[in-house]
Formats: sequence, structure tokens, C-alpha cells
Amino acid sequence: MDKPTRPLLEAATTRAIIDAFRDVHGAFGFGYREYIYSLALERDLIAKGCRVDREVGLMVYYRGEPLAPQTVDMIVNEKVIVENKATERLRADTPSQLFSYLCSTNLEVGLVLHFGREAVFHRIVCENRFKRRPR
Repeated sequence: MDKPTRPLLEAATTRAIIDAFRDVHGAFGFGYREYIYSLALERDLIAKGCRVDREVGLMVYYRGEPLAPQTVDMIVNEKVIVENKATERLRADTPSQLFSYLCSTNLEVGLVLHFGREAVFHRIVCENRFKRRPR
């Protein structure tokens, strides 16, 4: 018996981001700084009609109180956090770092885009219904 599948959270936005990521990586390949990939990705996403906010400060909370801001590379359509990496190898803890960012916000979906020798992405989800909220 097949289980019914739920649609992916923010599917349209993540699809646009992944398509733009593949286009940028296809055009540049490996070897540029993260900043260059981010600018090209931003340009492609805007051309697709997406809203892109870069270098966004998010507040991290500790026991319900604001602690300090944390900067993320990009938020697309006010729905998806994007972390761009341009290294030979992606650190194993990078997806966990993005998960932590999601836990600190009302955003539920994030993408790690690795502009390495191969174009690799990780989709991270932290649904709001599972987040601890201050009382």
C-alpha cells in the first residue's frame, strides 16, 4: 500500500533556485569565489521573477531572548534560506549549520548550494510545527 506523498515545502521557489544554481555552475564551473557565484545566482533569480535579499541578518534567540544576529547568504522570496559554498570539498557540518539557522527563524526550508567541481545541493527542512517557541 503506497503512502500518500505530501508536496515539498516551497517547491516552486526551491526549483527556481536549483535551476539557477545549475545554470550558474554550468556557465562558470569550479574555481571562482563564493561572492562571484552569489552575484550570478542573484542575477538569474531576479530574471526569473524572484525576490532576492543578500547578506541577511537573522536574530538568534537564547531561551526566548534575542542573543545576536547571524548573517545568511541569501533569502529568496522571503521563504528559502540559501547558503552558497565554493570550496573543493563541502564541510560535513554545513547542512547542520543551515538547519540551526532554520530553527532560529520562521522559515522552514533552506538550500546549501555547493559550487564545487560537481554542482551539489542539499535541501534542509525544519517545519515550524516542530520548533520550540518561547512561552
